Amino acid sequence: MIQGSTRRTVLATGAAALVAGCSDANTDGGSSSPSSAAPSAAGTEAAPAEKPAAAAGEELARTADIPVGGGKVFTEQKVVVTQPKKNEFKAFSAICTHQGCTVSRVANGSIECPCHGSAFRADDGSVSHGPAQQPLEERRISVEGNTIRLT
Repeated sequence: MIQGSTRRTVLATGAAALVAGCSDANTDGGSSSPSSAAPSAAGTEAAPAEKPAAAAGEELARTADIPVGGGKVFTEQKVVVTQPKKNEFKAFSAICTHQGCTVSRVANGSIECPCHGSAFRADDGSVSHGPAQQPLEERRISVEGNTIRLT
């Protein structure tokens, strides 16, 4: 009987320490119960890949900065802007749909991800080479004069 009691005591003490650790990790001002701490942490971790960091109306570039047949990656804003044809500008999320890496460059009509070799077409964001299977999400931009802005 003493062994069972000791085992329960160890398990109960370990569980209490786990709950206390989870409660201390929750610094967002919300409830300190373990059930509310876990979803909060999971939601925070997934958020960067789900929503763009760029603000609407923000000036990204001048039209002269985006080469015809190429493009430019704006890492901070998590956006890639391309110019597939002269005076035709497109924008896509710079987050690869395979595992969330940021694409690194636009070359030869292709948006390239350095992590696992995925490539996307610069004219529509569709997958041209896997392992990614989903296209890059399109972003809205406006071109006013020589200025490209997020909308």
